[in-house]
Amino acid sequence: MPWNEDDYPDSLKNFMAPVRNKAIEIANALLDEGYEEDRAISIATAQAKEWGENHDKQIRKKNH
Repeated sequence: MPWNEDDYPDSLKNFMAPVRNKAIEIANALLDEGYEEDRAISIATAQAKEWGENHDKQIRKKNH
């Protein structure tokens, strides 16, 4: 099941939009390659965090 900006795993809800969108992009690519959903989410989350850090992006939403 491909994800998008409006429908994505709950584990990505606290990420800032640019990092979350990168994770969605990576996860969908991994699904296309045959990865299981749980594994795709795990890998995509780690890679999106790294991408965000390398691009000086805020990773997670701030708690109020």
